[in-house]
Amino acid sequence: MSKGDWLGEFELCVLLAVARLGEDAYGVRVRQHLEAETGRAVTIGAVYTTLGRLKEKGLVRFHLTDPQPVAGGRARKIFALSAEGRRALAHATTVLTRLIVGWRSRS
Repeated sequence: MSKGDWLGEFELCVLLAVARLGEDAYGVRVRQHLEAETGRAVTIGAVYTTLGRLKEKGLVRFHLTDPQPVAGGRARKIFALSAEGRRALAHATTVLTRLIVGWRSRS
C-alpha cells in the first residue's frame, strides 16, 4: 500500500461502524455508534466529511432511501463498504492485529 492508501484513525473507525451497522449505516447512526463504542463526542460534520472522503477514495458507496414517512421527512443516505473498502478494512485490521499481538507478547 502506498502512503495515500493508509487509513487514518477516524477513517478506520467510520469504516468499522459502516460495516457493523449494515443497512442502518446512515450519518446519524454512524455518529451514535461511534460515540457509544468510543465514549467520545463525535460531530455529525466530522462523520459526513469522513464518509465523503471515503467515497472519493472508493471505499464506500451509498444509496438514497425513500423520504421518511413523517412531515418534512427526508431521504437517508445509506452507506456500505465497496469491495475496495472491504479490502482496505481487512488490511488495516490485519496490520493492527499483528502489531497489537507483538506488543502484548513483549509486555
